[in-house]
Amino acid sequence: MNDPFRNPAPLVQRVYAYAAYRLGDGADAEDVTGETFERALRYRDSYDARKGSPAAWLIGIAQRCIADAQRGRADVVTTYDDTLLDQVAAEHGESTALRLDLAAAVATLGRRDRELIALRYGADLKAKDIAVLLEEKTNTVEVALHRALDRLRGVLDGPGPPSGAEAAVTDPPPRAARDTTSG
Repeated sequence: MNDPFRNPAPLVQRVYAYAAYRLGDGADAEDVTGETFERALRYRDSYDARKGSPAAWLIGIAQRCIADAQRGRADVVTTYDDTLLDQVAAEHGESTALRLDLAAAVATLGRRDRELIALRYGADLKAKDIAVLLEEKTNTVEVALHRALDRLRGVLDGPGPPSGAEAAVTDPPPRAARDTTSG
């Protein structure tokens, strides 16, 4: 059996990044990451490399941990005040402000778009792994991701002066340039 815990540090980072995308940085994301690995250790014999990568398996567990944590709570969407963004930019540099600006834009998207973006960019999963998690075809996931990014660009390019965060949303590479094993 391929042991997904042989080198856990990169996996911990990916699970935390996914949880932070979904819940925000901090204690909630840390709790979900910890719970994910507790469950993974408990059920490690159920991991099957033929069904997906260790990261995809762990993100599937993290999805259930997040659902359990949010059960009974309203869907929480984080919003940021423009004055807060200005203050953060002045105090901590432009990259932090861009990150907050991007997070605020993502928060305006629908639940599915937020989930797809979190899986792709938070968990750094390829479309193939996302498709396995969501039980959809890879092409369906690729199209949905493309549309989610288009909607995100629309939010970032919306009314008012551009924030600069739109530079963080890049077009996916041309199909010929993509890794042929990803989909």
